[in-house]
Amino acid sequence: MRDSLIDRVRERLAAQSGQPSELGPQTVAAAIRAESGGVLGDTEMLSNLRVLQTELTGAGVLEPLLCAAGTTDVLVTAPDAVWVDDGGGLRRTEIRFSDEAAVRRLAQRLAVAAGRRLDDAQPWVDGQLRGIGTGEFTVRLHAILPPIAADGTCLSLRVLRPATQDLAALIATGAIAPVAAELLSDVIAARLAFLVSGGTGAGKTTLLSALLGAVDKQERLVCVEDAAELQPSHPHLVRLVARGANVEGAGAVGLRDLVRQALRMRPDRLVVGEVRGAEVVDLLAALNTGHDGGAGTVHANNPAEVPARLEALAALGGLDRAGLHSQLAAAVQVLVHVARGRDGRRRLTDISLLRRTDSWQVEAAPVWQAGRGPAGHIGELRDLLRDRLPA
Repeated sequence: MRDSLIDRVRERLAAQSGQPSELGPQTVAAAIRAESGGVLGDTEMLSNLRVLQTELTGAGVLEPLLCAAGTTDVLVTAPDAVWVDDGGGLRRTEIRFSDEAAVRRLAQRLAVAAGRRLDDAQPWVDGQLRGIGTGEFTVRLHAILPPIAADGTCLSLRVLRPATQDLAALIATGAIAPVAAELLSDVIAARLAFLVSGGTGAGKTTLLSALLGAVDKQERLVCVEDAAELQPSHPHLVRLVARGANVEGAGAVGLRDLVRQALRMRPDRLVVGEVRGAEVVDLLAALNTGHDGGAGTVHANNPAEVPARLEALAALGGLDRAGLHSQLAAAVQVLVHVARGRDGRRRLTDISLLRRTDSWQVEAAPVWQAGRGPAGHIGELRDLLRDRLPA
């Protein structure tokens, strides 16, 4: 009877107007009383209220995981397989869904909250959720339904907390060696353009935010992001955030549009939170027209792969290989790579100089490496810094 009652209450609430976030305890309790005929005792009422509140608001049973300090990812691969990454790698939790239908209902409700559609006709969704927990962070949502997901609904939630740490904090935690931090401070002061590379969840945004916090306080930063993560400690920061299309497929504002708008806002430094598409063409063009000192992040497994990664992205914007290498060599000087170790900790592992080879292709020449210290091309970077640093 309890499952039947909950199903009837759920259907009643679904038929009411308003978003799930607007369904407060009083509304849910009134629906329970109406569907039960008023025969439930206080204990049964509270039990049913807790079940429905969990299902109908926030991220349901996953919300405690998302709100826990340090959580970066929550993954659901089956009703009894909920995984979390809180800085030490993925681990299986004790959280369980009642059945596959419960996972599907949560995925579809989160999709609606993100302004997206998720059903048999559109069996996957990618969007962003705001207002989870205290509302202090954004969650990137991805969900995919059966039969595309052969073993049941898969739900992937990434927590995008504002990156607020500075260089001193990263040094204190061991994420950056003091010698490397000093070198990066000189890169910032010399207004060299740089990219932060690394894999998913390696700490690219955290490091970029820390480096931007070291920029002279008189300079104006204009940051373009897919999701609002960068929050450096800087008094003159303007953030532009991309917007996805609505359920009708209209209203999208992409990173490439925002890069072009940012150029009209008198930036001293132009920053792209993550270069992931054709916007790389506009960023490199901007950095080659007097906007020095810019920055961004890019996905790559190691520094040597970054030029090839940028080639692929530039092709989306109509820029061929020769054009990309020509633009890159003139626009960006330094590459900073971060990675997650086997212990799950994120660290700065490499600083490289982007330089032309004899074949006129750009390569990542090592300058500093974790565990080894200065590398072969440190002299070239120091010469460049000497020419660019204020006397």
